[in-house]
Amino acid sequence: MSSPRLLNRSFDPASNGLLARYRAVRAETDARAAPLSPEDQQIQSMPDCSPAKWHRAHTTWFFETFILADEPGYRPFDPTFSYLFNSYYEAVGARHPRPERGMLTRPSAEAVSRYRAHVDAAMAALLQKDDLAADRADLVELGLNHEQQHHELLLTDIKHAFSLNPLKPAYREAPELAAPLAARAGWVELPPGIYEAGMGEGGFAFDNERPRHRHYVHSCRVSTRPVTCGEYLEFMAADGYRRAEFWLSDGWATVQREGWEAPLYWRRCDEGGDWLIFRMNGEGPVKPGDPVQHLSHYEASAYAAWRGRRLPTEFEWEVAAGLIGLDKMGAGSGWEWTASAYLPYPGFRTAPGAVGEYNGKFMSGQMVLRGASWATPKDHSRPTYRNFFPPAARWQVTGIRLAEDM
Repeated sequence: MSSPRLLNRSFDPASNGLLARYRAVRAETDARAAPLSPEDQQIQSMPDCSPAKWHRAHTTWFFETFILADEPGYRPFDPTFSYLFNSYYEAVGARHPRPERGMLTRPSAEAVSRYRAHVDAAMAALLQKDDLAADRADLVELGLNHEQQHHELLLTDIKHAFSLNPLKPAYREAPELAAPLAARAGWVELPPGIYEAGMGEGGFAFDNERPRHRHYVHSCRVSTRPVTCGEYLEFMAADGYRRAEFWLSDGWATVQREGWEAPLYWRRCDEGGDWLIFRMNGEGPVKPGDPVQHLSHYEASAYAAWRGRRLPTEFEWEVAAGLIGLDKMGAGSGWEWTASAYLPYPGFRTAPGAVGEYNGKFMSGQMVLRGASWATPKDHSRPTYRNFFPPAARWQVTGIRLAEDM
């Protein structure tokens, strides 16, 4: 992190604003899990996904482990949960293997609900104190933003699980997107020069968004909207998945190994027929005006190469977002792959202790995504947000925005 502190607070603990925010974030987790049966909450469809029950417990474990454990008189709900619901924090101790989270039929979903209630009561008592230290408040805010990340993961993970069910069950009736993108894409031009990137000193940011620093951007232009399904269908019709000249070497090897011929969740309704797509409200026809989603970085870069363009760097993306605004970019429809490897900013330092493992140790073999998706909480996006995944990942809501040099 850029400083020993986790963030710069934008709230007053004494006003109970933090308690209200805590309750709102925790309630949103419960609301997103509410349509799921205990059986739904148990399933783990692949090692990268986690059961909904585990997401609910792990976010609770975060507050118990990093905040409540240091409070005099606090009694853990169940000492075994420290092993069951740790994710990747080596400093905290051993943990249940990630690929086997779906084997945890016990504790039950109902027991996890009681765990959440136990921790919520203790957190409410803590947050009602008038003398809550600034560093403690900072940890709470980090925990809330961490839980908001799991809001999104809970939905994307259950979508993957439901997609494998022959019944193609719907999580909800509402569509993922309220409206298609603008019919025509425009361009925002970036004059060459030195621009500032990253989060400044005010407000919350994850450690990987700081420190704010200067970066040189070459003359280029960035599309004002992401690529649509209709545009991606043109790539598929041009045998894009069979033409090695457009693919990175690792991408081409992955396509051959996995047999990809379309984005994740797409399938033909019959041989040579139209494409169907699985969404959170069930399966239906691909809509040409919707943004194309659930693509790997390999597919995104291959499409860009086929168009004679490229993916923007994360710095070009951030500058463009600052010029035209996140909403006008259509960035809330899906995360967008960039050409940037996930690396530390100049001057980045990890925080001391276990929370220093939050982002820094993943800065190898990952690519940066920018924007937000329909699954991202509304107050959890900003132009400086750096999401990151391995280049072959497709189950997250990931799409494409084009750039080109001038």
